[in-house]
Amino acid sequence: MALVMGVDSSTQSCKVVVTDASTGTVVRVGRASHPDGTEVDPGAWWIALQAAIADAGGIDDVRAWAIGGQQHGMVVIDEAGRVIRPALLWNDTRSAGAAADLIAEFGAEQLAQRTGLVPVASFTITKLRWLRDNEPDNAARVAAVALPHDWLTWRLRGFGPASESPHGPVLDELVTDRSDASGTGYWNPEAGGYDRDLLVAALGHDAVLPRVLGPDEWVADGDRRVGGGAGDNAGAALGIGAGPGDAVVSIGTSGTVFAVSETRTIDKTGTVAGFADCTGRFLPLVATLNAARVLDAIARLLGVSHGELSTLALSAEPGAGGLSLVPYFEGERTPNLPDATASLTGMTLASTTRENLARAAVEGMLTGLAAGLEALRAFGVPLERALLIGGGAQSEAVRAIAPLVFGLPVEVPAPGEYVALGAARQAASILGDR
Repeated sequence: MALVMGVDSSTQSCKVVVTDASTGTVVRVGRASHPDGTEVDPGAWWIALQAAIADAGGIDDVRAWAIGGQQHGMVVIDEAGRVIRPALLWNDTRSAGAAADLIAEFGAEQLAQRTGLVPVASFTITKLRWLRDNEPDNAARVAAVALPHDWLTWRLRGFGPASESPHGPVLDELVTDRSDASGTGYWNPEAGGYDRDLLVAALGHDAVLPRVLGPDEWVADGDRRVGGGAGDNAGAALGIGAGPGDAVVSIGTSGTVFAVSETRTIDKTGTVAGFADCTGRFLPLVATLNAARVLDAIARLLGVSHGELSTLALSAEPGAGGLSLVPYFEGERTPNLPDATASLTGMTLASTTRENLARAAVEGMLTGLAAGLEALRAFGVPLERALLIGGGAQSEAVRAIAPLVFGLPVEVPAPGEYVALGAARQAASILGDR
């Protein structure tokens, strides 16, 4: 039995699965936590990855591996292989002004054509511009730019600062995949290459960028094969087995709606991000900042558990008696309103009940995600069913109300570490066993 390892280095934790390459059966698992915050020392991810691998029984008997991870995070490296400053994560909004500056300089339509993206604070390109403008000394030291899963792949293959790594700081050994490259804001999904002019416009100078591996390409880690990995959403699509016609709705820390598409999407409004997937297709995506934590907030307000919140929501009528929650508790990414706040409207003596508030929370969260489905439809992306994943999908009320809000059949796969499973599937594919 050939074993492969898949990793999900997410915002909150590192998950490892070791699977049978031929069947996909999970043999063992491991996990370690990440620190909170929107700015994190990548060294904490490296410690967590090693701990999670140890928790999963080690890597000695594994023949191939791949790492999936949170997209967009800016990891800047100097010529000695050292991380220059803590990484700015996807949910760090301080670069919203930098995004506006880049749009003013290049134009939203041109940027969408060149990269598939219109910059918002989440994307790596805006974080590099922020670094240039606010920490020019650090920006000047940047010799290479990586994303979280690129950097972890590099480190696990034995590269990094000479004092910490057997192979030393060989920056040209950084590798990535097309899905994560497509979330930087300086990669062209049609040409399949980096747009160096945009990188220079952001950072102020050129730098080493990870080589983008194709779906069947691999690099070596001793006798093991290593896949290019994946951004978290592309990894989840691969892990869940999504294909054309499927919309994946992930309800976690953030909310994402994405679909596997044979054709590229170009949206000059920036609502739909024209990402690539890790199989050679495309992964048009709409993201929201407010997802499962909307339910957390209202459950806390009402003093109930998530199960009790679900019961309350299902005891109310559709429409919640006119009570409507716009759940922009942490600003919003789609629409791009980083400074927005939540609002509750339609309050009357009759409508303001615990049941209606619970229902309004579920409907408000799902309505934001449904707007993402409509945006995909507007670009001709075929949608035949919705697959609900993430912690929020475990809510009975979410599962029951989603078909009414989405206007699509809804399926809820069994809970699983889909990003890590997608990475394991990729690792199996480069062995030729899956």
